[in-house]
Amino acid sequence: MQLRTIKEIEITEKKVFIRCDFNVPQDEFGNITDDRRIRSALSTIRYCIDHDCAVILGSHSGRPKGSFDPKFTLEPVAKRLQTLLKREVALAGDVIGEDACSKAAALGRGEVLLLENLRFEPGETQNDESFAAKLAKMADVYINDAFGVSHRAHASVEAITRFFDDAHKAAGFLLSKEINFFHKVLQNPARPFVAVIGGSKVSGKLQALENLLPRVDKLIIGGGMAFTFLKALGEEVGSSLVENDLIEDARRVMEEAKRRGVKFYLPVDVVCAQAIEPNAVTIYATTKEIPQGWMGLDIGPATTRLFREALDGAQMILWNGPMGVFEVDKFAKGSIKISHRIAESHATKIVGGGDTADLVQRADDADEMSFISTGGGASLELLEGKTLPGVKALEIKGVV
Repeated sequence: MQLRTIKEIEITEKKVFIRCDFNVPQDEFGNITDDRRIRSALSTIRYCIDHDCAVILGSHSGRPKGSFDPKFTLEPVAKRLQTLLKREVALAGDVIGEDACSKAAALGRGEVLLLENLRFEPGETQNDESFAAKLAKMADVYINDAFGVSHRAHASVEAITRFFDDAHKAAGFLLSKEINFFHKVLQNPARPFVAVIGGSKVSGKLQALENLLPRVDKLIIGGGMAFTFLKALGEEVGSSLVENDLIEDARRVMEEAKRRGVKFYLPVDVVCAQAIEPNAVTIYATTKEIPQGWMGLDIGPATTRLFREALDGAQMILWNGPMGVFEVDKFAKGSIKISHRIAESHATKIVGGGDTADLVQRADDADEMSFISTGGGASLELLEGKTLPGVKALEIKGVV
């Protein structure tokens, strides 16, 4: 897969619409608590400014119900962008209304306009072509730099591309980087290649596991999803999270790993509690004897050592999903220790977005990772072998 990138099309002095992903976390007062996604878009925005473009930015935030909701305004994003870009960023009062259209039409070279939350318009999530046409009419060139939503067939991601020919649409630097890293993981990984997969449920990762098996040398499973595999082996898992309808699938994945010679690692001990609470009483138990009424909520010390040793010598590490309920300090130690070990490795280290990216940040290991994805759902769909709707329209045809 090869994308047409922003450097391969002529944008000088053009009006450019950039689809960004500014869906950033905010506190109860509307203050942005993590601006990584905003910072990740700066290189593409600055490239356009440097080429004397008039820049129109579009993004969503949260899940408004298709109408204006002050709770989801992009005003905090506009302020942060203005600080980071060191230039004025105008905020439109709507998306395709009179204010947005007049400001877009009047936008001059080097000026930046941020449209209000795209999801204030119901046509955005419906992939409505008429809504997409109105967005497209604002600009000469379309750039997608929103990897985090490129798995969604939404109007500003997919339908809008129908209104630009190949010479006037491309991927921004962030989207290109994301696709290149995951393409390398799936097509030409450095070896030994170790995948560390965690999270709560097998159902969310089953396709990714099946797609990774022919490609990895080692597969490490942690988090709540591990208990479905452990139960498939006949282990006693107490009240731990288990997807009983996927036990046969888990067994099949393990059999396929054995057939392919993939070393398959599961927890051997866990931190258990009877409730997911900060003050819960905890015990350590092997995965053969978790008591009834107790659930495994983090990997234990023996598992941490086992997983750390399994990572030794890796030349490429893919990590998607925490090892436990890391949001509660008491159940975060295993995940943080694995984060530290991956960060210390000399391997190429690729971190899936979402919870894993938050965990790496919390562990203060972000600077040591080779690449941290900005999209959890999008990165997972790539690992499943799917083609993302927002990416398909930007592919150079005939190039694998």
